Amino acid sequence: MIVQKFGGTSVADPEAIRRLIEIARAARARDGRGPVLVVSAMSGVTDALLTVAARAGAAHVDDAILRLGPLRERHLAAISALAGNAKGNEVAAYTNAQFDELEAIARALGVLREVSPRTLDAVASIGELLSSRLIAIALEEAGVPAAWIDARRAIVTDDDHTRAAPLMRETTTVLRALVTPLVEEGRVPVLGGFIGATRDGITTTLGRGGSDYSGAIVGAGIDAREIQIWTDVDGMLTADPRIVSNPRLVPQLSFAEASGLAYFGAEVLHPSTILPAVERSIPVRILNSRRPDGSGTLIMAQRSENGTPVTALACKRDLTVVDITSSRMFMAYGFLRRLFEVFERFRTAVDVVTTSEVSVSVTVDDRRHLDAITEALSEFADVSVEAEMALLCAVGDRLRADASVAARVLRVLEEVPLRMVSQAAARRNITVVLRQSDLATAMKRLHEEFFE
Repeated sequence: MIVQKFGGTSVADPEAIRRLIEIARAARARDGRGPVLVVSAMSGVTDALLTVAARAGAAHVDDAILRLGPLRERHLAAISALAGNAKGNEVAAYTNAQFDELEAIARALGVLREVSPRTLDAVASIGELLSSRLIAIALEEAGVPAAWIDARRAIVTDDDHTRAAPLMRETTTVLRALVTPLVEEGRVPVLGGFIGATRDGITTTLGRGGSDYSGAIVGAGIDAREIQIWTDVDGMLTADPRIVSNPRLVPQLSFAEASGLAYFGAEVLHPSTILPAVERSIPVRILNSRRPDGSGTLIMAQRSENGTPVTALACKRDLTVVDITSSRMFMAYGFLRRLFEVFERFRTAVDVVTTSEVSVSVTVDDRRHLDAITEALSEFADVSVEAEMALLCAVGDRLRADASVAARVLRVLEEVPLRMVSQAAARRNITVVLRQSDLATAMKRLHEEFFE
């Protein structure tokens, strides 16, 4: 069986949901059973719900409740367009109950003047609950036997609210008990992505990119033949289309290349998305729900050796470079341990690291604890911070075998001021850190060198 994960733009409105239904119907015809669907909230809904929580927590309760009105109407209109009277009334009642609860939460937040991570999860989860319930009913109305599963029953997580991690052993057990029997009965299970619950049943969310991650978790849990990520682009591209006007489709990627591209900013995939698939060697295919006949990008354990030495380029914006220098502790035992313990203490991930004789430079994209990190580092080192930086990465398995590729990258960028240069031990990527204002020029030059 296959798992099909549909993003927010692929469930944005009744027209998009009708395309989803036909895609699922075609997959069912090919496989004879399934597929299993994991769906995001309608596009823009999760951000809107988080804004509601923030406004209510800032004591703007009337504004928060006012913002819920269009969201409620959007969902009810989609129900009216996709579901008949009896089933439509059932899901409409469920939808209204959820929005009534959101209004109650908004009023409570206005009194408390505080929005806890646990409350944020409770609010943010509503989008996926509503879209998945609606899509299950819409499939039934279209003649495709379906069953809704509350993802909070299926994805078991820790209690790190807003960025919970799945407990895979327990999740696998639950998925096989809930999902597999429905597929064997000839039905299409439908779950919301992005959400789960603790062992105690408290709602959690998986954080940024969590909806795609849910698709991979479900696929790994039920040992799917393939995981499909349906989005609004044709697949992975050789560069960011907002910067390069003519990027090419990448037909195949290895797991290692896809992980590198995702980690270093390719927005089609979140860095965590394919990890469960990698562990089970399940192929992941990225497809465009607006052009379902396309071949997309297939991600597998190994890809063909044919092609360019660089598979694709990726970038991250809005980075901060932190320089840590200490002549007092030059060559001192434990310096690096102490340095990285600071980042660990504040749960802040580091993207790129370079070292010299007396200093260490790192990049971070999470600035929430940067002031506290700087203060802690200053206890034993001199610290400087530079914002508005960007990261540009060239990724390809062939970089390991062709030492000239790194030289070509640096030669093409010789007129661009580079802040940091790094090549990982696996030698599948070469990464440069530069001013954000230079990013477009640098990416265009690299794309022309390797793909045009």
